[in-house]
Amino acid sequence: MCSASTSSTRSDSNETADRAGKLKIEHSIIDGVRDLLKRLLAANPEIRSVIPGVIRPVRDAKGEIQVRVTVQTQNGWKAIALSQGARQELFISTGLGKDELERAIGRVLGGS
Repeated sequence: MCSASTSSTRSDSNETADRAGKLKIEHSIIDGVRDLLKRLLAANPEIRSVIPGVIRPVRDAKGEIQVRVTVQTQNGWKAIALSQGARQELFISTGLGKDELERAIGRVLGGS
């Protein structure tokens, strides 16, 4: 698990993709996670895309942003972002292994 600090609101967007086209926006994104994902994509060209999923409230998501890489998918990895009383699934399309992806996320969180 990796973590970093963030502000306390959520950001909404009707965009379908960011400027680079690698961050697919189909739902709102927990505040602070959008910037984290943009930095992750910019620093790691081997990550093809990130698709954030639905946001759900949870009790254990307080304080700094935390990202847990959970299970391998057909195209990469599923991760969970936790922050501000909410959790959000992240579908990360990449050829990186779990350890490599966790290190990449940790580097980005450490630079927040």
